[in-house]
Formats: sequence, structure tokens, C-alpha cells
Amino acid sequence: MNLLAHAYLSFEQPEILVGNMISDYVKGKKQYDYPIGIQHGIRLHRAIDHFTDHHIATHIGKQVFKPAVGTYAGAFMDVVYDHFLALDANELSEMDWQPYTQNVYHHLKENAHFLPEKFALQLPHMSTHNWLFHYRNVLAIEKSFGGLVRRTKYLTDHQPAFEIFEKEYDFLKEQYEAFFPDVKKFAQIELVRLQNQ
Repeated sequence: MNLLAHAYLSFEQPEILVGNMISDYVKGKKQYDYPIGIQHGIRLHRAIDHFTDHHIATHIGKQVFKPAVGTYAGAFMDVVYDHFLALDANELSEMDWQPYTQNVYHHLKENAHFLPEKFALQLPHMSTHNWLFHYRNVLAIEKSFGGLVRRTKYLTDHQPAFEIFEKEYDFLKEQYEAFFPDVKKFAQIELVRLQNQ
């Protein structure tokens, strides 16, 4: 999951943030159990995922991971995108990312009554260890890759994917730079569309 990107592409709107962060835990018609703002966040998350999956930069980036992780290459690209976003001074400086991530945790905790159980159990670990900020660190990316492997059905070792990440670092950064301005613009337009329905 590209948690940082989904948080950031909520544009500091708390209900959108909650929906965007919990979307993967909300199945089918359960989305209609939430306030309309959170519903918009859930739908925005899904629209962002669709856009990401079909973007040429994602397709290109996935090719370098496929020999190591096969059909899970897209999930590894999500983590890669979060890494480069966390380092993107065009979006926020390192000094600004720290309070930004704390603000995200604050809004999620304020809306804890809306969080699905699985996400709610994960949130204390996320905030205590400041996952969102530490995506900027290569060691955190290695840990994230390990977490992805544990959740897959047939992968057993994250090291081959991590070695690809290190070897193709500059190439993957180029894919992020081609992708992120496009997804940001898309998310801004899509959010306005959802809110004006």
C-alpha cells in the first residue's frame, strides 16, 4: 500500500484522508455506512489506484521488479513511489514532512470510531514508528518490502526485490518523477468531481 501517497493526495481534508486511508479495508456496499466525506475518500483512493495501475511509468517500473516478484510488482512500485514522495522537496521539505505526518496521525486518531478494526490495530504502530515520514529511509523500504513478502502467497524472500530497488534506484526515481505530477493533478480533479456530484 502506498500509504503516504494516499494521505498526501487527500489534500489535508480530514474526512477525505480517513476514507483514502481505510479504502482497502472497506468492501462492497460497506462504503455506504460512512459519512459522505469519507465515502468520497474511499472512492478517491480507488480512482487513484486505477490511475496508478494504468500509468506508463508504473508499467515501466514494474518490469524491473517482475523477474523477482512476478504479479506483485505493482505493490512494490507503490512502496517505491512512497519513498520518492517522502524525499520530494518539490512537495514538502524534510522539515515540513515531519509535522505533516504527525497531522495525518492526529486526524486518523480523532476519527478512530470510523476506522475498520484491522486498520485501527495498525495505526498505533504506524504513528509510534512514524512509518509515513520514514519512507524516506532506505532501511524502511527494505522493511516494507519484507512486510509485502509476508503478505504474499508465494514469495519467501524480499532481498531480490530490494537488490533491484538499490540497483535501479535512479531509474525508479525517473519513473516517480514522470508519474507523481500526473497522479496529483488527476486526484485534484477527481476529488472536485466527487464533491460536486
